[in-house]
Amino acid sequence: MRKFLLFFLFSYTIFSQNPYPQDYFTSPLDIPIILSGTFAELRSNHFHAGLDIKTQQVQGKKVYAIADGYVSRIKIAHFGYGKAIYITHPNGYTSVYAHLQKLSPELETYIKKLQYERESFEIEVFPTPSELPVSKKQLIAYSGNTGSSGGPHLHFEIRDNEERPINPLLFGIDVLDTTKPLVSNMYAYPISEDAHINGSVKRQKLRLIPQPDGDYKVEDITAYGKIGFAIETIDRQDLAANKNGVYNISSFFNGLKNFEIDFRRFSFSETNHINRLMDYELYKNEKDKLQKLFIENNNPLSLYTNTTEDGYISIADSTASVYKVEIKDFKDNTTTVDLEINGVSTNPIDSLDLKVTPHYILASQENILEKDNVTVHFPRESFYDNFFIDFQVENDTLVLHEPIIPLKKYFTVTFNLEQYHSEDLNQLYIARLVGWNDFPSYSRTIKKGKTFTTRTKNLGTYTIAKDNDAPTITPIRFKDGAWLSKYRYLKLKINDKTTGISNYRATINGQWILMEYDYKTKLLTYDFNDGVSTETKNNLKVIVTDNVGNSTTFEATFYRK
Repeated sequence: MRKFLLFFLFSYTIFSQNPYPQDYFTSPLDIPIILSGTFAELRSNHFHAGLDIKTQQVQGKKVYAIADGYVSRIKIAHFGYGKAIYITHPNGYTSVYAHLQKLSPELETYIKKLQYERESFEIEVFPTPSELPVSKKQLIAYSGNTGSSGGPHLHFEIRDNEERPINPLLFGIDVLDTTKPLVSNMYAYPISEDAHINGSVKRQKLRLIPQPDGDYKVEDITAYGKIGFAIETIDRQDLAANKNGVYNISSFFNGLKNFEIDFRRFSFSETNHINRLMDYELYKNEKDKLQKLFIENNNPLSLYTNTTEDGYISIADSTASVYKVEIKDFKDNTTTVDLEINGVSTNPIDSLDLKVTPHYILASQENILEKDNVTVHFPRESFYDNFFIDFQVENDTLVLHEPIIPLKKYFTVTFNLEQYHSEDLNQLYIARLVGWNDFPSYSRTIKKGKTFTTRTKNLGTYTIAKDNDAPTITPIRFKDGAWLSKYRYLKLKINDKTTGISNYRATINGQWILMEYDYKTKLLTYDFNDGVSTETKNNLKVIVTDNVGNSTTFEATFYRK
């Protein structure tokens, strides 16, 4: 009876730690699983929702359904996930396969029929459970590099019945990993008004001292008051050099755990709050991804567990304390960082650089800023904290603080252009000035008469810019009057150097054709196997329009037998 009880308790403990089925799903690929991206690793403005699986630097690897189910969604887009398939399984989970090169023949026929019916490359459909059933290990697609992918790979997700992504490794998918996480930066933050670190009231970069066993020590610090820490860390698998995210970070104050963040599952509604987890200012200025080991106000992330005093620690005068951080990957390879803190109350050597402006943002309220011909509207709870905002308008240029403060919601910027003649407005747009050379980057502009509006989540400098340049269209390896009988694909390169491509339309002999657009290579591609071109003599017409309405028309005649 005692042995049975011990076995039961052991089994219950294991199940409670990982309640997900271990043998239900198979691998989506028939090659070894090597990752270029891990679950929930820190990306720009979001957590990574799945695994990025390497496909041996090529496209076209076979992708399989990981279990029985049905195709519940297909989305084809220029950006984002590119070509993506969603499969709903009988156990309530949904698997996602993205950046695909093409779908299986059955699914390709299904989706192309709808694309031609709607005359649109971009499409999203939700088949019924009886339309496209699939079985475990059935071929569903081929891996690719479509959408906002930085190279050939398969983006793979598992979501629960509430559409929350879950770490796929929790379902028994295995990755070879005996390598400990690495730590590149650690910072300390004075929090309370009387707090200071090494005599300073400002954020302090700490000196990491690597140890022979792969752990780290930190040069001793003096501190007083309520303080917090942040750490920059990555993980590497054995067969990949990619800088991936870790699985768990815990901190301990004088031997007692006071903070833990666990990257098992999150919801898409909270992913934007990654900017509250990270030190956003450091990220924007230095590209360092510091994860705060404390929870500030208005941080709704569900990833935190086992926290005491929200991860902050309090240092009294004339005390000696020990702070420790443990970083783990999914395979439980663990790296520790140890820091000794001497409590010293002293007069700070500096003060905070607080810039006071005439405009103060109250985060809990709606905020409207107006000057001359410009209005900025922030909905309530757009920001996490109250702050003085830099708001300046000169002619048609708006300076709206530095882009170092994160936003939770979109805000609107409105320009009234009454001073312009109506005929001059067509080629104007709202641009955000970016980079060292203040390049005018197009911000989606809604025009109502002489009122221009854009919605954005970025502070910074905005201005009214002009686009006189029409898009360019260049045929690839063919010219007017050419014979293309031996060609499988018809390709053109399209580009717009100012505001970017808005839309395009292509026809052969007046009939719409499906041309796939890859914005990374700027290529439009038509597959002659679609069967639209059935005549010997064919007239091709392509119209490309940029984001302010400038358009270019390309026409050519080609022949096929």
